[in-house]
Amino acid sequence: MLHTPHPPTPRLRARSRRRLRAVALLASAVSVCLVAASAPPTPLGVGDRLFPQLGNPGYDVAAYDLSFTYSGSNNEPLKAVTTIEARTTADLDRINLDFAHGKVDSVEVDGDPAGFATAGEDLVVTPEDALDEGDWTRITVRHSSDPVYSEDRQGGWVRTADGLAMANQADVAHLVFPCNDHPSDKARFTFHITAPDGLTAVANGLPTRVDRTDGSTTWTYRSPHPMATELAQVSIGRSTVLHRAGPHGLPVRDVVPSEHRAALEPWLEKTPGQITWMEQKVGRYPFETYGLLMADATTGFELETQTLTLFERELFTEPAYPKWYVESIMVHELAHSWFGNSVSPATWSDLWLNEGHATWYEALYAEETADKTVAARMKAAYGASDRWRTAGGPPAAPKPPKNGSKTGIFRANVYDGAALVLYALRQEIGRPAFERVERAWVARNQDGTATTADFVRLASETSGRDLGGFFRAWLYGAKTPPMPGHPDWKQNPVEKAAGKQPAKASRNTHGE
Repeated sequence: MLHTPHPPTPRLRARSRRRLRAVALLASAVSVCLVAASAPPTPLGVGDRLFPQLGNPGYDVAAYDLSFTYSGSNNEPLKAVTTIEARTTADLDRINLDFAHGKVDSVEVDGDPAGFATAGEDLVVTPEDALDEGDWTRITVRHSSDPVYSEDRQGGWVRTADGLAMANQADVAHLVFPCNDHPSDKARFTFHITAPDGLTAVANGLPTRVDRTDGSTTWTYRSPHPMATELAQVSIGRSTVLHRAGPHGLPVRDVVPSEHRAALEPWLEKTPGQITWMEQKVGRYPFETYGLLMADATTGFELETQTLTLFERELFTEPAYPKWYVESIMVHELAHSWFGNSVSPATWSDLWLNEGHATWYEALYAEETADKTVAARMKAAYGASDRWRTAGGPPAAPKPPKNGSKTGIFRANVYDGAALVLYALRQEIGRPAFERVERAWVARNQDGTATTADFVRLASETSGRDLGGFFRAWLYGAKTPPMPGHPDWKQNPVEKAAGKQPAKASRNTHGE
């Protein structure tokens, strides 16, 4: 659901107040304006420890309305319109948006033409009237959205055998549409996708309308839950949409290449049972729908795009992958619905909360359904943990990625290394308290963002003891602490396989 637009009368009064102040202090105001006008556009950021120039300060996005028109060729730019509803958190003469790929045709702020320029990977918008702190504003950008990238800057659109899909993690949503591209600023999304007849378009959320005109169809999708930009998903292709019922009537819809429907159905029918399994562990599924998007593309990873998880089709049709492994990957991505999607990281250093939890439930599912014990996997991970910390940093303080490869933060230290922290916590406080922490975490932070410090506080509160020292050692230490209950576990001088690696870590092209 879109945020209710700001009422026009208060907006006009805010601008009038600004003009009255300018008249009262004419000489100094003119001087300030001259200085501001002469200052070149500058890229900004929210100061993320890993990616300082990602995101933008001064406003909070409430809603995105995205329109894409697809020609039928995934080698050609899409025509696009991005409309952003936002509330300012500071006085702004300029508004910085993340946008680094595509041509901007025009920008409007509250219906008035606005100036714009590029600076680094920012689109810098200069409205006709400066904005006061607390204003509601609507920014409309008409632009192209190009699915063709240079070798050194991949991301955003994924070209499939028959169309397009999206893979925006960690920071490439702004190669697709202008946005505040940081998970700390979640917003509601509406999508309008127009494609030639014969193609099917699907996006996050549920469909609200379908409009057919001469030779093309426009699908509209909307989600009532806020979403990080990295989790946006649009699929366009020769697809079949399959529907089934999940627990408590949850609509489950899967998007598959039409020619592979029969081969994929045995895997897809497992999803309702997997949702039930996760609900038994951490509570009710947090969104309005769920499903798998099976893409005919080679990415090397699967991605938890909200309510419509992106998978490579070959994961399910390649006989080399064991059945238990494929099912555990399905649960890994499903677990992100709670850990990463509903409860999103406030900073990218909090990524371990996403991937550690998804890896934890992946491993637990394999233990309960395929006799692949969590303890064996965690013992192997413990043996490699010091090497992972040396290579990538401790779980909650990962090293910045090398060579500008922002997806390079997806290393073993935030997968099995972070799941190892959760195993140590369960060993330290006992299974009942650990399970209470997990349920409380997703319930308390649903639809929001949270930090590592928030998790430490909750675990201490739930267990009835101060766990600050425990977490400092496990999350930030250069060396792995002794494992509670397993004094015999040691670091291995030569790396050995830690069971089957987690979903992204084992099949990822993001690493360095």
